Amino acid sequence: MIRYALACQAGHEFEGWFAASADYDVQSAAGDLACPVCDSREVGKQIMAPAVTGGRNPAMSRMMSQVRAHVEANFDYVGDRFAAEARQIHAGEAEVRGIYGEASPAEVKALVADGVPVAPLPPAAPRKTEVN
Repeated sequence: MIRYALACQAGHEFEGWFAASADYDVQSAAGDLACPVCDSREVGKQIMAPAVTGGRNPAMSRMMSQVRAHVEANFDYVGDRFAAEARQIHAGEAEVRGIYGEASPAEVKALVADGVPVAPLPPAAPRKTEVN
């Protein structure tokens, strides 16, 4: 995984995680990157100090993989209906259960603003063919 420091045209700073370095370029060109604060699509990389470590942290990678595997095995996948389903569960209008799926940055921002608890799912480990 590659982490980039990002910022939108309004100066909101955030970070993005990508499976490979080319993924940032592909997503940026397609307009798929958006500021989680203002939903601006004008997002760019920021200057960032390199992370210097004594090597890979296999324990952290393993833990992230285990969290993802647990969620995928025990929670209901709701796809792009995540925001609507999370709101219904929060409001008591749907069965209380663990769910996961996709949501746009604007949807996530609105859920958080409304007090609906959400958290990002750790990314899937890249396949060996995708690693730089």
